[in-house]
Amino acid sequence: MNELAGKIQYFKVLSAAALMLLSGACQSPAPLPPAEAATPATRTPAPVIDGTPAAPAAAEAPAPAPAPPESTPESSPAAPQILTPITFAELPGWMQDNHADAMPAWLASCRVLSKQPAWRPACDAAPQVKTREAARQFFEQHFTPYRVTNPDGTQEGLATGYFEPTIRGSRTRSTRNRYPVYAAPDDILIVDLASVAPELKGALPRGRLDGRRVVPYHTRAQIEAEISPLRGREIAWVDDAIDLFFLQVQGSGRIVLTEGGVMRIGFAEHNGHPYRSIGRVLIERGELPAERASMQGIKAWARANPARLTELLHQNPRYVFFRELTGAATSPPGALGVPLTPERSVAIDPRYIPLGAPVHVATTWPNTTKPLQRLMLAQDTGGAIRGAVRIDYFWGAGDNAALEAGRMQQQVRKWVLLPQGYTALNGILQKIQ
Repeated sequence: MNELAGKIQYFKVLSAAALMLLSGACQSPAPLPPAEAATPATRTPAPVIDGTPAAPAAAEAPAPAPAPPESTPESSPAAPQILTPITFAELPGWMQDNHADAMPAWLASCRVLSKQPAWRPACDAAPQVKTREAARQFFEQHFTPYRVTNPDGTQEGLATGYFEPTIRGSRTRSTRNRYPVYAAPDDILIVDLASVAPELKGALPRGRLDGRRVVPYHTRAQIEAEISPLRGREIAWVDDAIDLFFLQVQGSGRIVLTEGGVMRIGFAEHNGHPYRSIGRVLIERGELPAERASMQGIKAWARANPARLTELLHQNPRYVFFRELTGAATSPPGALGVPLTPERSVAIDPRYIPLGAPVHVATTWPNTTKPLQRLMLAQDTGGAIRGAVRIDYFWGAGDNAALEAGRMQQQVRKWVLLPQGYTALNGILQKIQ
C-alpha cells in the first residue's frame, strides 16, 4: 500500500510540474552542476530491509547546500516539546568519550556554520583545542545539550549505517567491465513547485519533455535496456551489477580502475521514481527470510541467481546518476557540503536538527549489546532518514565499514548541542535575535 501511495504522490507532483511548465512558469530544465563542482553528494534512499538505508528521496538535489537555517517553521502549539535542555552530566557515556576525535569533524562543520553569528564563537575557539580534556571542556563551555524527543513523546528511534563502497571498473568498456555508470542526463527536468504550490515545498519532481508533454523520466529498466537512452553519458564501466546497485544505494564510492588508479564518484541526480526495496521483493517472494535481507544476504542471493538478477533489480525503478569527485578529500561530501568523517559523521532529519550541529548518540555496536555512546556531527541527510530520533551512522570505507553498516539496525537515543544563540520553544529551533 505504501508503494502505491508513493507512486500516486509522484504522479500528482509530476502533473503539477507539467502544468507549471506548460503555463510558462518554467521554460527550461534546471541546470545541473559540472562534474567537478564542489557540491554535496546527497545519498539515495535504502529502506532498512536492504540493510543499509542511506538517503534522500524527494528532497535530494545536486545544488550546493545552503547554510543551515537559523530557524525552522513554527509548528502547532499543541505539538510535544521536541528539544528539552538538560545538563552534560545527564548524557550517557559523555565522560568516557574522546571528544578530541570529534574535533576534526566539528572544524569541517565550521566551514559552513561560521557564517552564522550564533555558531561563530565556537568555531573561532575550536582551532586552539589540542587535548582530550580540552575538547570536552570546549563543548561544555560553548554548548547546551538538548534531549531530542519524537513528536509522539517517545525518546527512541532507529540507528542504521552507511559506508563508501569500493568496486572494480574502468573508464572504458570491456568484456569484463560492461555495466555503465552514468552521469546526470542533460534532458532531465527538475521543477521547484514551491512558488505555485507552497504545500509542495521540498518536492522536486523529475521528468522529461516528450513534445509538449511532461512525462516521467526513464525507469531503471529503460535506462538499462540494450540500447539505452543514456548512451554516451557513461563516466565509467564496472564489472558487477549488484555492486553497482549498492553503490547507488550508498550514493558515493570508489572505483578501482583496471588501468590503474582510483576514481571517486558521488551522487549527481536521480530519475525521480519511488524507491522499491529489492530485499522486500525477495522476502515477499519467499526467497529470503527477513533476517537475511541485508546487503550481504542480497549479494549472496545475486551470486547464486545470476540469470535472475536483472529482473530483480528492475523491480526498483529508481536510478542514481553520478559525478566524478576531484580534490584531496579522502571521504565523500555529505549534504552539508563538507567531507564526512568516519564514525563521527551522522545523517539526520534536518526538520528537527540543524545541519552541522554536534549530536550525542547512545546506541549499541551492531549485533551486540555493547554501548556505542559518542559525540557525532550532523553532516548528512537522507530521504530514508525521517524523524526526530533517527540517525544513519557513517562508517567510512573498506570491508569492516561495509560489514558494520550492513548489519547496523538498532535503537538509539539522541541529544543535540546548540550554542548560546539558539533556544528550544515548543520543540522548534528559534534564533534569539
